[in-house]
Amino acid sequence: MSFLRTLSRRIVSSMQPTVFFGSAALVVGFIIFGALDTQHARQLFSAVQNFIVHQLGWFYVLSVTLLFLFVIWLYFSPYGSIRLGGDDARPEFGRFAWFTMLFSAGMGTGLVFWGVAEPLYHYAGPPMAAPETHAAVKESLQFAFFHWGLHPWAIYIVFGLTIAYFHFRHGLPLAPRSMLYPLIGERFRGIIGHSLDILCTVGTLFGVATSLGLGARQINSGLTYLFDIQDNTFVQIMLIAGITLLATISVVSGIHRGIKHLSQFNIILAFALLLFVFVAGPTLYQIKIFLTSTGDYLQYLVVMSLCVDARPDSDWQANWTLFYWGWWLSWSPFVGIFVARISRGRTIREFILYVSMVPTLVTFLWLAVFGGSAMHMELNGSPEILQIVQDNVALSLHALLDRLPFSAITTFLGTILILTFFITSSDSGSLVDDMVTSGGHPNPPAAQRIFWASAEGAVAAVLLYIGGLKALQTASLTTGLPLALFLLAACVGLVRALRADYNNRDVRDTFR
Repeated sequence: MSFLRTLSRRIVSSMQPTVFFGSAALVVGFIIFGALDTQHARQLFSAVQNFIVHQLGWFYVLSVTLLFLFVIWLYFSPYGSIRLGGDDARPEFGRFAWFTMLFSAGMGTGLVFWGVAEPLYHYAGPPMAAPETHAAVKESLQFAFFHWGLHPWAIYIVFGLTIAYFHFRHGLPLAPRSMLYPLIGERFRGIIGHSLDILCTVGTLFGVATSLGLGARQINSGLTYLFDIQDNTFVQIMLIAGITLLATISVVSGIHRGIKHLSQFNIILAFALLLFVFVAGPTLYQIKIFLTSTGDYLQYLVVMSLCVDARPDSDWQANWTLFYWGWWLSWSPFVGIFVARISRGRTIREFILYVSMVPTLVTFLWLAVFGGSAMHMELNGSPEILQIVQDNVALSLHALLDRLPFSAITTFLGTILILTFFITSSDSGSLVDDMVTSGGHPNPPAAQRIFWASAEGAVAAVLLYIGGLKALQTASLTTGLPLALFLLAACVGLVRALRADYNNRDVRDTFR
Protein backbone atom coordinates (compact mmCIF):
# COMPACT_ATOMS: atom_id res chain seq x y z
CA MET A 1 0.00 0.00 0.00
CA SER A 2 2.84 2.40 0.81
CA PHE A 3 4.21 1.84 -2.72
CA LEU A 4 0.81 2.71 -4.24
CA ARG A 5 0.52 5.84 -2.08
CA THR A 6 4.02 6.96 -3.10
CA LEU A 7 3.26 6.23 -6.75
CA SER A 8 0.00 8.23 -6.62
CA ARG A 9 1.70 11.20 -4.98
CA ARG A 10 4.39 11.27 -7.66
CA ILE A 11 1.84 11.03 -10.46
CA VAL A 12 -0.27 13.87 -9.04
CA SER A 13 2.75 16.12 -8.45
CA SER A 14 4.03 15.76 -12.03
CA MET A 15 0.84 15.77 -14.08
CA GLN A 16 -1.07 18.37 -16.07
CA PRO A 17 -4.38 17.61 -14.29
CA THR A 18 -6.85 18.46 -17.06
CA VAL A 19 -5.00 16.47 -19.70
CA PHE A 20 -4.16 13.52 -17.45
CA PHE A 21 -7.60 13.03 -15.94
CA GLY A 22 -9.41 13.81 -19.21
CA SER A 23 -7.34 11.23 -21.11
CA ALA A 24 -7.52 8.69 -18.30
CA ALA A 25 -11.30 9.03 -18.04
CA LEU A 26 -11.79 8.37 -21.75
CA VAL A 27 -9.45 5.38 -21.70
CA VAL A 28 -10.90 3.82 -18.55
CA GLY A 29 -14.43 4.42 -19.86
CA PHE A 30 -13.59 2.61 -23.08
CA ILE A 31 -12.04 -0.32 -21.20
CA ILE A 32 -15.13 -0.70 -18.98
CA PHE A 33 -17.56 -0.34 -21.90
CA GLY A 34 -15.67 -2.83 -24.08
CA ALA A 35 -15.25 -5.38 -21.30
CA LEU A 36 -18.80 -5.25 -19.89
CA ASP A 37 -20.92 -4.62 -23.01
CA THR A 38 -19.06 -6.50 -25.71
CA GLN A 39 -21.98 -6.90 -28.12
CA HIS A 40 -22.85 -3.20 -28.25
CA ALA A 41 -19.16 -2.32 -28.50
CA ARG A 42 -18.84 -4.54 -31.57
CA GLN A 43 -21.94 -3.00 -33.17
CA LEU A 44 -20.66 0.51 -32.48
CA PHE A 45 -17.24 -0.27 -33.95
CA SER A 46 -18.84 -1.74 -37.08
CA ALA A 47 -21.11 1.29 -37.58
CA VAL A 48 -18.25 3.75 -37.10
CA GLN A 49 -16.01 1.90 -39.55
CA ASN A 50 -18.72 1.74 -42.22
CA PHE A 51 -19.43 5.46 -41.90
CA ILE A 52 -15.78 6.49 -42.14
CA VAL A 53 -15.00 4.18 -45.05
CA HIS A 54 -18.01 5.06 -47.20
CA GLN A 55 -18.47 8.74 -46.35
CA LEU A 56 -15.01 10.04 -45.44
CA GLY A 57 -12.57 7.80 -47.28
CA TRP A 58 -11.88 10.55 -49.82
CA PHE A 59 -10.81 12.90 -47.01
CA TYR A 60 -8.21 10.44 -45.73
CA VAL A 61 -6.78 10.07 -49.24
CA LEU A 62 -6.68 13.83 -49.87
CA SER A 63 -5.31 14.86 -46.47
CA VAL A 64 -2.43 12.35 -46.47
CA THR A 65 -1.51 13.39 -50.03
CA LEU A 66 -1.47 17.07 -49.01
CA LEU A 67 0.81 16.28 -46.05
CA PHE A 68 3.15 14.39 -48.39
CA LEU A 69 3.30 17.33 -50.83
CA PHE A 70 3.90 19.76 -47.96
CA VAL A 71 6.94 17.78 -46.78
CA ILE A 72 8.43 17.77 -50.30
CA TRP A 73 7.96 21.54 -50.55
CA LEU A 74 9.46 22.12 -47.11
CA TYR A 75 12.56 20.07 -47.93
CA PHE A 76 13.39 22.25 -50.94
CA SER A 77 12.34 25.52 -49.30
CA PRO A 78 14.82 28.06 -47.87
CA TYR A 79 13.66 27.04 -44.38
CA GLY A 80 15.49 23.70 -44.63
CA SER A 81 18.67 25.15 -43.10
CA ILE A 82 16.94 26.14 -39.84
CA ARG A 83 18.24 24.05 -36.95
CA LEU A 84 16.02 22.40 -34.31
CA GLY A 85 17.47 24.17 -31.29
CA GLY A 86 19.77 27.15 -31.29
CA ASP A 87 21.97 27.77 -34.30
CA ASP A 88 24.85 26.12 -32.42
CA ALA A 89 22.82 23.13 -31.13
CA ARG A 90 24.31 19.71 -31.74
CA PRO A 91 22.51 16.32 -31.88
CA GLU A 92 21.96 14.43 -28.64
CA PHE A 93 22.24 11.04 -30.40
CA GLY A 94 24.45 9.70 -33.17
CA ARG A 95 22.83 8.89 -36.52
CA PHE A 96 22.73 5.12 -35.95
CA ALA A 97 21.10 5.38 -32.52
CA TRP A 98 18.75 8.07 -33.85
CA PHE A 99 17.69 5.94 -36.82
CA THR A 100 17.20 2.76 -34.78
CA MET A 101 14.92 4.53 -32.31
CA LEU A 102 12.78 6.31 -34.90
CA PHE A 103 12.44 3.17 -37.06
CA SER A 104 11.59 0.92 -34.11
CA ALA A 105 8.93 3.39 -33.00
CA GLY A 106 7.59 4.17 -36.47
CA MET A 107 7.23 0.71 -38.01
CA GLY A 108 8.42 -2.02 -35.67
CA THR A 109 5.88 -4.72 -34.95
CA GLY A 110 3.56 -3.72 -37.80
CA LEU A 111 6.15 -4.28 -40.52
CA VAL A 112 7.14 -7.68 -39.10
CA PHE A 113 3.44 -8.61 -38.94
CA TRP A 114 2.53 -7.49 -42.48
CA GLY A 115 5.89 -7.91 -44.27
CA VAL A 116 4.93 -11.36 -45.59
CA ALA A 117 1.16 -11.20 -45.28
CA GLU A 118 0.32 -8.01 -47.17
CA PRO A 119 2.15 -8.85 -50.43
CA LEU A 120 0.53 -12.30 -50.37
CA TYR A 121 -2.94 -10.83 -49.80
CA HIS A 122 -2.46 -8.41 -52.72
CA TYR A 123 -1.10 -11.27 -54.83
CA ALA A 124 -4.29 -13.26 -54.20
CA GLY A 125 -6.62 -10.27 -54.51
CA PRO A 126 -4.95 -7.33 -56.28
CA PRO A 127 -6.96 -4.15 -56.91
CA MET A 128 -6.46 -4.28 -60.70
CA ALA A 129 -4.35 -7.20 -62.00
CA ALA A 130 -5.51 -10.79 -62.42
CA PRO A 131 -5.06 -12.72 -59.14
CA GLU A 132 -2.08 -15.05 -58.61
CA THR A 133 -0.18 -13.99 -61.72
CA HIS A 134 3.20 -12.35 -62.36
CA ALA A 135 1.33 -9.07 -62.89
CA ALA A 136 -0.24 -9.51 -59.46
CA VAL A 137 3.25 -9.95 -57.95
CA LYS A 138 4.36 -6.58 -59.33
CA GLU A 139 1.17 -4.87 -58.23
CA SER A 140 1.26 -6.42 -54.76
CA LEU A 141 4.65 -4.96 -53.88
CA GLN A 142 3.83 -1.67 -55.61
CA PHE A 143 0.90 -1.12 -53.24
CA ALA A 144 2.74 -2.54 -50.23
CA PHE A 145 5.49 0.02 -50.90
CA PHE A 146 2.81 2.69 -51.16
CA HIS A 147 1.27 1.79 -47.80
CA TRP A 148 4.62 1.58 -45.98
CA GLY A 149 6.67 4.14 -47.90
CA LEU A 150 6.96 7.90 -48.03
CA HIS A 151 3.37 8.78 -47.11
CA PRO A 152 3.36 7.46 -43.52
CA TRP A 153 6.72 9.05 -42.83
CA ALA A 154 5.41 12.35 -44.22
CA ILE A 155 2.65 12.21 -41.60
CA TYR A 156 5.22 11.60 -38.86
CA ILE A 157 7.47 14.36 -40.18
CA VAL A 158 4.75 17.03 -40.06
CA PHE A 159 3.87 16.16 -36.46
CA GLY A 160 7.40 15.59 -35.20
CA LEU A 161 9.07 18.47 -36.99
CA THR A 162 6.47 21.01 -35.88
CA ILE A 163 6.71 20.02 -32.22
CA ALA A 164 10.52 19.80 -32.32
CA TYR A 165 10.74 23.25 -33.91
CA PHE A 166 8.56 24.99 -31.34
CA HIS A 167 10.07 23.13 -28.38
CA PHE A 168 13.78 23.23 -29.16
CA ARG A 169 13.89 26.58 -30.96
CA HIS A 170 11.31 28.57 -29.03
CA GLY A 171 11.00 26.87 -25.65
CA LEU A 172 7.37 25.78 -25.90
CA PRO A 173 6.22 22.54 -24.21
CA LEU A 174 7.02 19.22 -25.90
CA ALA A 175 3.29 18.62 -26.41
CA PRO A 176 0.82 18.82 -29.33
CA ARG A 177 -0.67 22.07 -28.00
CA SER A 178 2.52 23.92 -28.98
CA MET A 179 1.71 23.32 -32.66
CA LEU A 180 -1.27 25.67 -32.24
CA TYR A 181 0.83 28.65 -31.12
CA PRO A 182 1.10 30.41 -34.52
CA LEU A 183 -2.67 30.00 -35.00
CA ILE A 184 -4.15 31.00 -31.63
CA GLY A 185 -1.27 32.53 -29.67
CA GLU A 186 -1.24 32.19 -25.88
CA ARG A 187 -4.70 30.61 -25.94
CA PHE A 188 -2.88 27.35 -26.70
CA ARG A 189 -2.40 27.05 -22.92
CA GLY A 190 -6.18 26.93 -22.34
CA ILE A 191 -9.05 24.58 -23.10
CA ILE A 192 -8.21 24.31 -26.82
CA GLY A 193 -4.70 23.15 -26.03
CA HIS A 194 -5.97 20.78 -23.33
CA SER A 195 -8.44 19.23 -25.78
CA LEU A 196 -5.75 18.67 -28.40
CA ASP A 197 -3.39 17.08 -25.88
CA ILE A 198 -6.18 14.76 -24.71
CA LEU A 199 -6.98 13.77 -28.31
CA CYS A 200 -3.33 13.02 -29.03
CA THR A 201 -2.86 11.08 -25.79
CA VAL A 202 -5.86 8.89 -26.57
CA GLY A 203 -4.82 8.63 -30.24
CA THR A 204 -1.34 7.52 -29.21
CA LEU A 205 -2.76 4.94 -26.85
CA PHE A 206 -5.12 3.47 -29.45
CA GLY A 207 -2.45 3.52 -32.15
CA VAL A 208 0.05 1.68 -29.97
CA ALA A 209 -2.66 -0.70 -28.73
CA THR A 210 -3.40 -1.60 -32.37
CA SER A 211 0.23 -2.57 -32.87
CA LEU A 212 0.36 -4.46 -29.58
CA GLY A 213 -2.72 -6.46 -30.54
CA LEU A 214 -1.17 -7.45 -33.86
CA GLY A 215 2.10 -8.32 -32.14
CA ALA A 216 0.41 -10.49 -29.52
CA ARG A 217 -1.30 -12.54 -32.24
CA GLN A 218 1.99 -13.10 -34.05
CA ILE A 219 3.94 -13.99 -30.89
CA ASN A 220 1.20 -16.46 -29.99
CA SER A 221 1.54 -18.07 -33.44
CA GLY A 222 5.30 -18.36 -33.00
CA LEU A 223 4.94 -19.98 -29.58
CA THR A 224 2.36 -22.37 -31.02
CA TYR A 225 4.82 -23.39 -33.72
CA LEU A 226 7.74 -23.76 -31.28
CA PHE A 227 6.07 -25.15 -28.17
CA ASP A 228 2.55 -26.19 -29.23
CA ILE A 229 0.96 -23.53 -27.00
CA GLN A 230 -2.73 -22.87 -27.74
CA ASP A 231 -3.45 -20.03 -30.16
CA ASN A 232 -6.42 -18.11 -28.74
CA THR A 233 -7.48 -14.74 -27.34
CA PHE A 234 -6.81 -15.71 -23.71
CA VAL A 235 -3.17 -16.57 -24.43
CA GLN A 236 -2.78 -13.35 -26.41
CA ILE A 237 -4.14 -11.29 -23.51
CA MET A 238 -1.72 -13.03 -21.15
CA LEU A 239 1.10 -12.21 -23.57
CA ILE A 240 0.03 -8.57 -23.62
CA ALA A 241 0.08 -8.51 -19.81
CA GLY A 242 3.55 -10.07 -19.57
CA ILE A 243 5.13 -7.94 -22.27
CA THR A 244 3.51 -4.77 -20.91
CA LEU A 245 5.37 -5.50 -17.67
CA LEU A 246 8.66 -5.75 -19.59
CA ALA A 247 7.84 -2.53 -21.46
CA THR A 248 7.17 -0.78 -18.15
CA ILE A 249 10.62 -1.77 -16.90
CA SER A 250 12.17 -0.46 -20.13
CA VAL A 251 10.35 2.88 -20.10
CA VAL A 252 11.14 3.48 -16.43
CA SER A 253 14.83 2.97 -17.32
CA GLY A 254 14.62 5.99 -19.65
CA ILE A 255 15.67 6.71 -23.24
CA HIS A 256 19.44 6.34 -22.83
CA ARG A 257 19.44 3.13 -20.79
CA GLY A 258 16.27 1.34 -21.94
CA ILE A 259 14.73 2.48 -25.23
CA LYS A 260 18.00 3.34 -27.01
CA HIS A 261 19.75 0.01 -26.38
CA LEU A 262 16.63 -2.07 -27.05
CA SER A 263 16.06 -0.23 -30.35
CA GLN A 264 19.63 -0.90 -31.45
CA PHE A 265 19.21 -4.58 -30.59
CA ASN A 266 15.98 -4.62 -32.64
CA ILE A 267 17.64 -3.28 -35.76
CA ILE A 268 20.67 -5.59 -35.51
CA LEU A 269 18.43 -8.65 -35.11
CA ALA A 270 16.09 -7.47 -37.89
CA PHE A 271 19.00 -7.00 -40.31
CA ALA A 272 20.39 -10.42 -39.38
CA LEU A 273 17.03 -12.04 -40.18
CA LEU A 274 16.72 -9.97 -43.36
CA LEU A 275 20.19 -11.07 -44.50
CA PHE A 276 19.40 -14.72 -43.78
CA VAL A 277 16.17 -14.70 -45.83
CA PHE A 278 17.96 -12.80 -48.60
CA VAL A 279 20.72 -15.44 -48.82
CA ALA A 280 18.60 -18.54 -48.12
CA GLY A 281 15.70 -17.42 -50.29
CA PRO A 282 15.49 -16.67 -54.03
CA THR A 283 18.20 -13.97 -53.96
CA LEU A 284 18.20 -13.01 -57.65
CA TYR A 285 14.40 -12.87 -57.71
CA GLN A 286 14.39 -10.61 -54.65
CA ILE A 287 16.80 -8.17 -56.30
CA LYS A 288 14.75 -8.07 -59.50
CA ILE A 289 11.43 -7.62 -57.72
CA PHE A 290 12.89 -4.90 -55.48
CA LEU A 291 14.12 -2.84 -58.43
CA THR A 292 11.00 -3.43 -60.53
CA SER A 293 8.58 -2.64 -57.71
CA THR A 294 10.51 0.48 -56.72
CA GLY A 295 10.23 1.70 -60.31
CA ASP A 296 6.50 0.90 -60.41
CA TYR A 297 6.02 2.69 -57.09
CA LEU A 298 7.71 5.85 -58.35
CA GLN A 299 5.93 5.70 -61.72
CA TYR A 300 2.44 5.38 -60.26
CA LEU A 301 2.96 7.40 -57.07
CA VAL A 302 0.65 10.25 -58.12
CA VAL A 303 -2.07 7.88 -59.33
CA MET A 304 -2.02 5.83 -56.12
CA SER A 305 -1.91 8.96 -53.96
CA LEU A 306 -5.11 10.39 -55.43
CA CYS A 307 -7.05 7.22 -56.21
CA VAL A 308 -10.44 6.94 -54.48
CA ASP A 309 -12.32 3.70 -55.13
CA ALA A 310 -15.85 4.63 -56.22
CA ARG A 311 -17.05 1.05 -56.73
CA PRO A 312 -19.84 0.35 -54.22
CA ASP A 313 -19.08 -3.39 -54.11
CA SER A 314 -15.33 -3.04 -53.49
CA ASP A 315 -13.78 -3.09 -50.01
CA TRP A 316 -10.15 -3.28 -51.12
CA GLN A 317 -9.25 0.34 -50.45
CA ALA A 318 -11.18 0.36 -47.17
CA ASN A 319 -9.41 -2.77 -45.92
CA TRP A 320 -5.96 -1.60 -46.94
CA THR A 321 -5.23 2.03 -47.85
CA LEU A 322 -7.78 3.65 -45.54
CA PHE A 323 -6.83 1.35 -42.67
CA TYR A 324 -3.16 2.26 -43.10
CA TRP A 325 -3.80 6.00 -43.43
CA GLY A 326 -5.92 5.88 -40.28
CA TRP A 327 -3.28 3.80 -38.50
CA TRP A 328 -0.42 6.15 -39.44
CA LEU A 329 -2.48 9.20 -38.48
CA SER A 330 -3.39 7.70 -35.11
CA TRP A 331 0.30 6.89 -34.59
CA SER A 332 1.44 10.40 -35.56
CA PRO A 333 1.34 11.89 -32.03
CA PHE A 334 3.27 8.91 -30.67
CA VAL A 335 5.94 8.69 -33.37
CA GLY A 336 6.00 12.44 -33.99
CA ILE A 337 6.57 13.44 -30.37
CA PHE A 338 9.05 10.63 -29.78
CA VAL A 339 11.05 11.52 -32.91
CA ALA A 340 10.90 15.19 -31.89
CA ARG A 341 12.28 14.31 -28.46
CA ILE A 342 15.37 12.61 -29.94
CA SER A 343 16.01 15.09 -32.81
CA ARG A 344 17.48 18.16 -31.13
CA GLY A 345 20.30 19.68 -33.16
CA ARG A 346 19.17 18.43 -36.59
CA THR A 347 18.40 20.86 -39.40
CA ILE A 348 14.93 20.74 -40.93
CA ARG A 349 16.34 19.40 -44.19
CA GLU A 350 18.37 16.71 -42.38
CA PHE A 351 15.33 15.78 -40.31
CA ILE A 352 13.15 15.32 -43.41
CA LEU A 353 15.82 13.39 -45.32
CA TYR A 354 16.67 10.88 -42.61
CA VAL A 355 13.15 10.43 -41.24
CA SER A 356 11.72 9.77 -44.71
CA MET A 357 14.29 8.26 -47.05
CA VAL A 358 16.29 5.92 -44.79
CA PRO A 359 13.31 4.12 -43.15
CA THR A 360 11.52 3.95 -46.51
CA LEU A 361 14.50 2.26 -48.17
CA VAL A 362 14.81 -0.27 -45.33
CA THR A 363 11.07 -0.94 -45.48
CA PHE A 364 11.18 -1.56 -49.24
CA LEU A 365 14.05 -4.01 -48.76
CA TRP A 366 12.13 -5.84 -46.04
CA LEU A 367 8.97 -6.15 -48.14
CA ALA A 368 10.87 -7.25 -51.26
CA VAL A 369 12.90 -9.88 -49.40
CA PHE A 370 10.16 -11.33 -47.20
CA GLY A 371 7.10 -10.70 -49.37
CA GLY A 372 9.00 -11.44 -52.58
CA SER A 373 10.28 -14.76 -51.21
CA ALA A 374 6.78 -15.81 -50.18
CA MET A 375 5.32 -15.00 -53.60
CA HIS A 376 8.19 -16.78 -55.34
CA MET A 377 7.40 -19.90 -53.32
CA GLU A 378 3.74 -19.52 -54.23
CA LEU A 379 4.58 -19.29 -57.93
CA ASN A 380 6.97 -22.24 -57.80
CA GLY A 381 5.28 -25.10 -56.07
CA SER A 382 4.48 -24.05 -52.49
CA PRO A 383 0.86 -22.91 -52.82
CA GLU A 384 0.03 -23.86 -49.23
CA ILE A 385 1.80 -20.76 -47.86
CA LEU A 386 -0.98 -18.52 -49.20
CA GLN A 387 -3.64 -20.76 -47.69
CA ILE A 388 -1.91 -20.67 -44.31
CA VAL A 389 -1.81 -16.87 -44.35
CA GLN A 390 -5.47 -16.62 -45.40
CA ASP A 391 -6.45 -18.96 -42.57
CA ASN A 392 -4.35 -17.16 -39.94
CA VAL A 393 -2.54 -13.98 -40.95
CA ALA A 394 -0.43 -14.04 -37.78
CA LEU A 395 1.33 -17.19 -39.08
CA SER A 396 2.71 -15.43 -42.18
CA LEU A 397 6.30 -14.91 -41.01
CA HIS A 398 6.50 -18.38 -39.48
CA ALA A 399 5.06 -20.00 -42.62
CA LEU A 400 7.83 -18.41 -44.69
CA LEU A 401 10.66 -19.27 -42.28
CA ASP A 402 9.38 -22.84 -42.00
CA ARG A 403 10.19 -23.33 -45.70
CA LEU A 404 13.79 -22.16 -45.35
CA PRO A 405 16.78 -23.89 -43.68
CA PHE A 406 17.20 -23.76 -39.89
CA SER A 407 13.50 -22.98 -39.47
CA ALA A 408 13.36 -23.71 -35.73
CA ILE A 409 16.20 -21.25 -35.02
CA THR A 410 14.91 -18.51 -37.33
CA THR A 411 11.33 -18.84 -36.05
CA PHE A 412 12.64 -18.43 -32.51
CA LEU A 413 14.65 -15.36 -33.54
CA GLY A 414 11.63 -13.98 -35.41
CA THR A 415 9.49 -14.36 -32.29
CA ILE A 416 12.17 -12.59 -30.22
CA LEU A 417 12.23 -9.78 -32.81
CA ILE A 418 8.46 -9.33 -32.59
CA LEU A 419 8.73 -9.36 -28.80
CA THR A 420 11.39 -6.64 -28.68
CA PHE A 421 9.59 -4.48 -31.25
CA PHE A 422 6.48 -4.99 -29.14
CA ILE A 423 8.34 -3.66 -26.08
CA THR A 424 9.84 -0.64 -27.88
CA SER A 425 6.41 0.33 -29.24
CA SER A 426 4.86 0.15 -25.79
CA ASP A 427 7.64 1.90 -23.89
CA SER A 428 7.99 4.69 -26.49
CA GLY A 429 4.21 5.22 -26.48
CA SER A 430 4.15 5.31 -22.68
CA LEU A 431 6.93 7.90 -22.65
CA VAL A 432 5.05 10.08 -25.14
CA ASP A 433 1.77 9.91 -23.19
CA ASP A 434 3.74 10.70 -20.04
CA MET A 435 5.33 13.78 -21.65
CA VAL A 436 2.00 15.09 -22.95
CA THR A 437 0.07 14.54 -19.70
CA SER A 438 2.87 16.14 -17.67
CA GLY A 439 2.56 19.40 -19.60
CA GLY A 440 5.18 18.68 -22.26
CA HIS A 441 8.16 18.00 -20.01
CA PRO A 442 10.90 16.26 -22.10
CA ASN A 443 12.04 14.13 -19.14
CA PRO A 444 8.91 13.44 -17.09
CA PRO A 445 8.99 11.45 -13.84
CA ALA A 446 8.95 7.68 -14.22
CA ALA A 447 5.95 7.07 -11.93
CA GLN A 448 3.39 8.29 -14.49
CA ARG A 449 4.77 5.98 -17.19
CA ILE A 450 3.62 2.94 -15.24
CA PHE A 451 0.00 4.06 -15.59
CA TRP A 452 0.23 4.67 -19.34
CA ALA A 453 2.10 1.44 -20.07
CA SER A 454 -0.59 -0.47 -18.17
CA ALA A 455 -3.37 1.43 -19.96
CA GLU A 456 -1.91 0.58 -23.38
CA GLY A 457 -1.85 -3.10 -22.49
CA ALA A 458 -5.41 -2.98 -21.15
CA VAL A 459 -6.77 -1.26 -24.28
CA ALA A 460 -4.98 -3.75 -26.57
CA ALA A 461 -6.49 -6.63 -24.57
CA VAL A 462 -10.00 -5.15 -24.73
CA LEU A 463 -9.73 -4.51 -28.48
CA LEU A 464 -8.71 -8.12 -29.08
CA TYR A 465 -11.49 -9.37 -26.80
CA ILE A 466 -14.33 -7.42 -28.41
CA GLY A 467 -13.46 -7.79 -32.06
CA GLY A 468 -9.97 -8.89 -32.97
CA LEU A 469 -8.40 -7.31 -36.06
CA LYS A 470 -11.55 -5.42 -37.09
CA ALA A 471 -11.73 -3.64 -33.73
CA LEU A 472 -8.05 -2.72 -34.03
CA GLN A 473 -8.63 -1.32 -37.53
CA THR A 474 -11.66 0.72 -36.44
CA ALA A 475 -9.78 2.21 -33.49
CA SER A 476 -7.09 3.46 -35.88
CA LEU A 477 -9.57 4.85 -38.41
CA THR A 478 -11.56 6.69 -35.74
CA THR A 479 -8.70 8.43 -33.96
CA GLY A 480 -7.00 9.29 -37.25
CA LEU A 481 -9.88 11.43 -38.54
CA PRO A 482 -9.58 14.48 -36.21
CA LEU A 483 -5.79 14.22 -36.29
CA ALA A 484 -5.84 14.63 -40.08
CA LEU A 485 -7.69 17.95 -39.70
CA PHE A 486 -5.28 19.10 -37.03
CA LEU A 487 -2.16 18.23 -39.05
CA LEU A 488 -3.39 20.21 -42.05
CA ALA A 489 -3.86 23.23 -39.78
CA ALA A 490 -0.42 22.62 -38.25
CA CYS A 491 1.17 22.94 -41.70
CA VAL A 492 -0.23 26.45 -42.00
CA GLY A 493 1.00 27.40 -38.53
CA LEU A 494 4.48 26.00 -39.12
CA VAL A 495 4.92 27.98 -42.35
CA ARG A 496 3.87 31.19 -40.58
CA ALA A 497 6.40 30.58 -37.83
CA LEU A 498 9.22 29.59 -40.19
CA ARG A 499 8.64 32.71 -42.28
CA ALA A 500 8.96 34.90 -39.19
CA ASP A 501 12.04 33.00 -38.02
CA TYR A 502 13.69 33.19 -41.44
CA ASN A 503 13.14 36.97 -41.50
CA ASN A 504 14.75 37.28 -38.04
CA ARG A 505 11.52 38.17 -36.26
CA ASP A 506 10.83 36.80 -32.78
CA VAL A 507 8.24 34.06 -33.19
CA ARG A 508 6.98 34.31 -29.60
CA ASP A 509 6.37 38.07 -29.95
CA THR A 510 4.89 37.78 -33.45
CA PHE A 511 2.06 35.41 -32.49
CA ARG A 512 1.57 36.23 -28.80
